[in-house]
Amino acid sequence: MLKEAIYHRPKNNYAYAYSKDTLHIRLRTKKNDLTQVELLYADPYNWNEDGWLYEQKAMRLEASDHLFDYWMIDVTVPYRRLRYGFKLTSDDETLYYTEKGFYETAPTDDTAYYFCFPFINPVDIFQAPEWVKKTVWYQIFPERFANGDSSINPASTLPWGSTEATPTNFFGGDFEGILNHLDYLVDLGINGIYFTPIFKAKSNHKYDTIDYMEIDPQFGDKETFRKLVNACHEKGIKIMLDAVFNHSGYYFEAFQDVLKHQEQSKYKDWFHIRDFPVTPGPKPNYDTFGFVEYMPKLNTENQEVKDYLLKVARYWIEEFNIDGWRLDVANEVDHQFWRDFRREVKAINPDVYILGEIWHDSMPWLQGDQFDAVMNYPFTVAALDYIAKDKINAEEFAHQLTDVLCSYPANIHEVTFNLLGSHDTARVLTVCKDNKEKTKLLYLLLLSSKGSPCIFYGEEIGMAGENDPGCRDCMIWEEDQQDLEFKAFMKKCIELRKTEPAFSSEASFEIVEANTESNHLIYVREMDGERIYFVINPTEQPITVSLPIEPTGQQIKDAWTDKSIEAADNKVTMDISATGFGIVKVI
Repeated sequence: MLKEAIYHRPKNNYAYAYSKDTLHIRLRTKKNDLTQVELLYADPYNWNEDGWLYEQKAMRLEASDHLFDYWMIDVTVPYRRLRYGFKLTSDDETLYYTEKGFYETAPTDDTAYYFCFPFINPVDIFQAPEWVKKTVWYQIFPERFANGDSSINPASTLPWGSTEATPTNFFGGDFEGILNHLDYLVDLGINGIYFTPIFKAKSNHKYDTIDYMEIDPQFGDKETFRKLVNACHEKGIKIMLDAVFNHSGYYFEAFQDVLKHQEQSKYKDWFHIRDFPVTPGPKPNYDTFGFVEYMPKLNTENQEVKDYLLKVARYWIEEFNIDGWRLDVANEVDHQFWRDFRREVKAINPDVYILGEIWHDSMPWLQGDQFDAVMNYPFTVAALDYIAKDKINAEEFAHQLTDVLCSYPANIHEVTFNLLGSHDTARVLTVCKDNKEKTKLLYLLLLSSKGSPCIFYGEEIGMAGENDPGCRDCMIWEEDQQDLEFKAFMKKCIELRKTEPAFSSEASFEIVEANTESNHLIYVREMDGERIYFVINPTEQPITVSLPIEPTGQQIKDAWTDKSIEAADNKVTMDISATGFGIVKVI
């Protein structure tokens, strides 16, 4: 066996407390190298005269990618502490793998050889709000959702939907417009709204904050916002706001003071200024978001800045009872700020959801002291590359999805924020080159995956659009211009997610087949005695697939049509149409 490929560490995604008396333990080995892996484990004080008394239990092959196999086991730990190692078996070799290395026999004279999980302290168990697991999010770009109060329109506001969006035009979207359409969201099945920034700013996107304590007047006032939050809560809808704490806007009072008073400004240490005088262009001599001169980066290590931003974080929870914060450009802000942020926010309401915008490996932020979740962009990229863009095949998609699933503990995946499109990306239908059937496959995948799914406004009615600003066109409210058939499909997927246990965020997830010839994918999810097989066929050719379902004593149904299915020879055979899907429920 290839010892160099064998890897484990007793923390993070390789060993973690899932509950107060359960550990999840994962091991990585070279792909197809081992035939069996067993866990050797026991309490460190479990001894007799012959030595340490350990138990032995087979681990399951959890998943594989292009290089590695991943083995997983759940272990009940009565005394909340554990020593453990691994028995590795290949076709021609057996070895014992411990923290001290490899042995031909299992050491029993001293537990110091073994990996150590010292104690499951409840305070160290990763905990995120339970409600997130049952939430289907809807992202609203407030300027473009609905105009309900024309009296507060910005200057030069255009008639709704009269032209395509540009980086600078305004159509007057506001809170009153959202209030007018809450029943639409309830009917769709939405129970969470993620708002892009609502605070006072010059732009239409509001990521250039002028005042974090004030709502932009084009959206309404604080009483209208309070009315919106209360109305949403009455309808079972949670509210998450966008916190742009990495940078302010150019017209933020503190930055304007720096421009006016330069080195004499009392706010000069609020920003990362390289030299004076401060010059915004042609290339700013201060740190910014990207090289955007009107978005100066805030110095969150400065105590005054920290105090101000934490006051902002507290204020909108205390005064308006919001349910979550989405943290913009979260990985460019220092870790200590986010630790303090979590402490302050959770002290007010432990059920507030803290979501970080991070596009890459996020384990450093997900150890229980900073975020509850991150935006699952690796899932987004893999799904679009497989189904929409034909850049990767089913096997490559399965490998990428495996990398995502094995990168974090299960209790993190249950609340991760899954999305296919947003205000920052081309709309899904456009990425699919207007192929509605492929778009359906992507949303079926999204709504049947672990995590908390999010739909960008208008996706459910077939809106298209290229990257910003094309993805930010006005919401279409005329039914004769909406794709009502696609909307009905989305409603049904959302309803299945809410009513079928195996659709839920907490259900297990396993890839059954990733076929490189026909390019179809089969995965299975299981929870509460219910098992559902999903078949995804993104190709232009119909296929026939066989599912490994034994019919004995089980009911087998097509979960989409609710029709019974007959099994033969311990398998279920299904015909799947071109760019089609199958959903088979076994109970």
